[in-house]
Amino acid sequence: MIRVLMCGACGRMGRLMSAGIMAAPDMEIVSAVDIIGNGHDVGVLAGGEPTGLPVKADLLSSIHTDKPDVLVDFTNPQSVMKNLRIVLPYSVPCVVGTTGFTEPELKEVGELATQYQTAVLYAPNFALGAVLMMDFAKTAARYFPHVEIIERHHDQKLDAPSGTALATLDLIAKERDEFVQGAANEQEKIAGARGGCFQGARVHSVRLPGYVASQEVVFGATGQLLTIRHDAMSRDCFLPGLLLAIRKISQLKGLVVGLEKII
Repeated sequence: MIRVLMCGACGRMGRLMSAGIMAAPDMEIVSAVDIIGNGHDVGVLAGGEPTGLPVKADLLSSIHTDKPDVLVDFTNPQSVMKNLRIVLPYSVPCVVGTTGFTEPELKEVGELATQYQTAVLYAPNFALGAVLMMDFAKTAARYFPHVEIIERHHDQKLDAPSGTALATLDLIAKERDEFVQGAANEQEKIAGARGGCFQGARVHSVRLPGYVASQEVVFGATGQLLTIRHDAMSRDCFLPGLLLAIRKISQLKGLVVGLEKII
């Protein structure tokens, strides 16, 4: 059995992914950590029967007492770096679904993983369909350099653009030369109306209640449009990718970015 420590156990993703982990035949949650919900039963939080496993507030003590094989982090951009700095010196492999990393933070994570000879798998999106969407967009960018991304998420998401959009932009940038899209003399009547700009490509973030996660990558050329879209209708779609990451993390070394690296 793979012994899992769940960070962010009281959040929406933490509760749902905990339920899926507990239902998997080859893994178990041995510890759950959250700065809120201290003492709450993990099974009840996940929508099931009580397990007798309470949520703890102290990550370090959980590592010492519960001896996990892997840490899963679904917290928030403010907490994830603190958690990784605590756990990596103990050589506990980490699967991270929290987005919002800066480039310096990812660099630090890579250095810590190398220093302590352990693995960190950071996946901006665990949905297999989203991984395929990004791969298809990378291929299309070789032939359609004009591209804009529209990503839509629930209104409680803290980072914009999403980690998936940033990863997609990075993949596209590797396939095309940087250039400025649109009319040379275009004017924004409202600041930001044309979205964010990444090496000339535009990205637009929509935040509304009702959405889970959706992304369109729209390519334009003379007389044609190509749209590649992925919609997450519920958070259940992230579970198969997460379970795959938990099973594969022991085979990895250093910082690995993207679920596509292991499928």
